[in-house]
Amino acid sequence: MSNSNKTQTNQPSTNQQWGGRFSEATDAFVAAFTASIHFDHRLYRQDINGSIAHAKMLTKVGILTETESDAIISGLQEIADEIASGKIEWSIALEDIHMNIEARLTDKIGIAGKKLHTGRSRNDQVATDIRLYLRDQINDILFAITRTQQALVELAAQEAKTIMPGFTHLQTAQPVTFGHHLMAWYEMLERDYSRLEDCQRRMNQCPLGAAALAGTTYPIDRHYTAQVLNFDQPTGNSLDSVSDRDFAIEFTAAASIIMMHLSRMSEELIIWTSAQFNFIDLPDRFCTGSSIMPQKKNPDVPELIRGKTGRVYGHLNALLTLMKAQPLAYNKDNQEDKEPLFDTVDTLLGCLRAYGDMIPAIRANSDIMYEAARKGFATATDLADYLVKKGVAFRDAHEIVGQSVAYALKKQQDLSELSLEELQQFSTVITSDVYDVLTLEGSVSARNHFGGTAPSQVIEATQRAQKNLSNRLASFSHN
Repeated sequence: MSNSNKTQTNQPSTNQQWGGRFSEATDAFVAAFTASIHFDHRLYRQDINGSIAHAKMLTKVGILTETESDAIISGLQEIADEIASGKIEWSIALEDIHMNIEARLTDKIGIAGKKLHTGRSRNDQVATDIRLYLRDQINDILFAITRTQQALVELAAQEAKTIMPGFTHLQTAQPVTFGHHLMAWYEMLERDYSRLEDCQRRMNQCPLGAAALAGTTYPIDRHYTAQVLNFDQPTGNSLDSVSDRDFAIEFTAAASIIMMHLSRMSEELIIWTSAQFNFIDLPDRFCTGSSIMPQKKNPDVPELIRGKTGRVYGHLNALLTLMKAQPLAYNKDNQEDKEPLFDTVDTLLGCLRAYGDMIPAIRANSDIMYEAARKGFATATDLADYLVKKGVAFRDAHEIVGQSVAYALKKQQDLSELSLEELQQFSTVITSDVYDVLTLEGSVSARNHFGGTAPSQVIEATQRAQKNLSNRLASFSHN
C-alpha cells in the first residue's frame, strides 16, 4: 500500500456508521485508541474482494437489484484503485478499513452503498478478510520456502563429495558430506512447507454470512459466497465463525517452527564463518564490518535472522494470550490479532528472502572442512563396525576402539595414521583392509543407503528434491 495514504485525526469523533444509539460523541482519545485503521488498511484488497462477493450474493438472492450491484462493484473497484494510488485519506472517526471503504462507497454511489452491509456484520467481515489475507500470504511464503530449498539443493549437488565433520554435542562425531548437511536443511523446510499447506487448507472456510454472531434473517446463500471467494465451504457455526482466531495462531505456530529452523541454520553459518572454523565464506554483501576493528567481517544477516526468531515466538505467545479467556462470540480484544500477524508475515518473508539470496553465494572451504574431519577420530565408529563384521561383539568392539583412540591420542595421530601392527595390539582380527574404512572417503561411502551420507545417496536425494521442486514450481505457475 502506498505510504501516501494518510490517517486523519482532526475529525468529529462520533462514528456516523453506528452513532445512532449514542447521545454524546466518543471521546477523541478513545476514538484514536480504539481505531485500527492505521494498521488494518493493509486488508483493503481482501475487504473489497469480500464486499464484491457479498454484493453478488445479495443480487443472486434478490436483495439487491442488478443496477445497485453494478454500481456497488464498480464503486468498490474504483476505491481499490484510489487506495493503490495513495489517494485515500483514512479516517480515525470511521475506526477501521471496513467503515472507511463503506463510507467512501456511499459518497461515490449514494444510497446503494448503504445497502451493501445487508446480511453481514463487521465481525464476519473481518474474519473473512483475515482468512483471505493469510491465504494469499501463505502462497507467497510457500514460494519463498521453495526458492530457498532450490538454492539448498543446487549447492548440495555441488558439494555432494565435500567431506566435513558431523557433530553431536558440537563434538566431532562422524564424517559426513557438506551436501548431506545441506539436504538436512532442505528436509526441515519440506516439513515446514507441509505444515503451512495444512494450515492453509484448514483456514479455507468462509465466515461471511455468520453476521454478528447468530447468522441473519435474510435469505442469503453462504455457499455461493464461499464459491465466489474460492473458499472450500462456508464455516459451520456462526458463533465460532466470528469469535475464534485459531487459524491465525496455527499460522504463527507454523511460522515459529520455520523461524526455529532458520535460526538453527543461522547458528551453523555463524559458527562456520568464524576464524575458529572457517568452513565457509559468505559474500561481503551479506556481511558488515566493524567501526573500530578493520579486520572484522560479521555475519549480520544470519545473526539478525537468529534474533528475529524471538520476535515471531513473541507474536505466537501474544495471540495465544489474546484468545485464552475470551467468551463467545466476538470481543474487541480481537482487534489485537492483526499487528502480530502482519509482523509475523513480514518477518518470515524477509528472512526467507535473505536465505534464498544468500545460500547460492555460500562457498565451502573444502580443504579446511576435510582437515577438521580428520581431527576428533571421526572414523572411530567405522572401526567398531569393522570389528563387529569380523565377529567381535559390539561391546567388546567399543572397548577395543576406545583403547585404540587413547593410544592414538598419546601419539597425536589419527587412527588412519597408526600402523597395522599398532592396531593389531588391540585386536588380532584387524587386517590390512581396515584402512578402507579408516579413511574419510571410505567412511562416507560406506553409508550407502537411502538417507545416508554417501555421495551417491546425496546426489540421488538432490535429484528427488529437484523433481519435487520442479513439480511444485509448475503448480505455482499454473495458479
